[in-house]
Order: sequence, then C-alpha cells, then structure tokens
Amino acid sequence: MKNVLMESMKMFKGAMTAIVTPFKEDESLDLDALKRLVEFQIKNRIDGIVPCGTTGESPTLDYEEHEEVIETVIEAANGRVKVIAGTGSNSTKEAIEMTRRAADAGADASLQVSPYYNKPTQEGLFRHFGAIARSVDIPLILYNIKGRTAVNIETNTLARLQKEHSNIVAVKEASGDINQMQDVLNTLPKEFDVLSGDDNMTFPLMKIGGKGVISVASNIVPD
Repeated sequence: MKNVLMESMKMFKGAMTAIVTPFKEDESLDLDALKRLVEFQIKNRIDGIVPCGTTGESPTLDYEEHEEVIETVIEAANGRVKVIAGTGSNSTKEAIEMTRRAADAGADASLQVSPYYNKPTQEGLFRHFGAIARSVDIPLILYNIKGRTAVNIETNTLARLQKEHSNIVAVKEASGDINQMQDVLNTLPKEFDVLSGDDNMTFPLMKIGGKGVISVASNIVPD
C-alpha cells in the first residue's frame, strides 16, 4: 500500500463541495443535471467534490442510485479534481461493499460517517472503521457528526485508528466543539487533515490549523 498519509496534505485541503443529488419530476436521478453541476463546480475552482454525502441524500438513495451518482461524478470530473465518495453506513458490511465499489470506479477517497442509530461504543467505532480501512487501499476521511449519529468519535479513538491504518488520513469535523478540534490537531500527526463539516465553523478551525471544509454553501458559491 502506498503511503497515503504522506499524500494527504496535497489531497485534502481547501474547499470541497458536498454536492446535491438532482432528481427529475418522476423522482429518478437527473444525471445530466449532475454532470452540469460538476462542471459548474470545476469551472469555479473548487478543490474537490463529495458525492453521496448527507447533502446528496445518501440515507435515502438506493444502492443502484448510490453507485450511479458516484460513477457519474467520477466520470464528469475526469481527474480534474479529487472525488471523495460518501460510502458510509451503519452496517459495516454495507459500508465495505460500497467503498470497494467506489474504489473500483476510481474514487480518490471515501467519506465514512459514524454508524447512525446504532450508537456504538468507542470500541465499536474502532472496529467498524478498522474493518473498512482494511478492505480498501484508498484514503478514508472519517465523518464526526454527533448531532445526526448520536455518537462522538473521541480523539483517542481517532488516534488509535490512524496509528493502525495508514489510509485513515483525515476527519470531517462537525461536532461543533472547537475544543475537540483543537485536541485532534494537538494529538494527531501534523499530516492528518482536519476539515470542517460546518460552513460557519470553517474560519475558526482554519485559524487553529484546520485544512479546509467539506461545504454545503459551495454548492451555490464554489468560488
């Protein structure tokens, strides 16, 4: 496995868009509109695109739609920006399968949300994310959002995961706790990227050493 941790500073910095998933009136995917959105993002100098995040309605897409959205974004981006596929799940087995498929499709990285509803222990989080990390060799960004998942990824757990799995290279921090973000920055290696998961927390996080944001607002104003 290549040393993806050393590559992370070049990969995960700046503004990355958690892109919306457009639909037609009959509720089928509008893939042509999705391609236009990707082009709009790239023309306005976005640093990366994240399909099938929460903003892309990942909890309600079926498996076929999930794959189609990721594959369409990868094809439309055509290597011009990094594509970070949202492939997390509260089922470890499902997360592994979706992440493998995204990797095979050419995704540059994967975004892995904490298992929602299950409320796992810290050891449960460690085993869940560890199993996914072992299943692929693309970089993983963990997504810490207690408000939606009911569980916080504690700094010690994050440090254990990073130490054992070199392809866990970043965290999308949406805990809303700037003190926790500072703790992560102080504890994890400097190559480990801390990204904001809230647009309104981006500036405070950048001031203390964060690398950027996975943004919702950039769907409208990527420049």
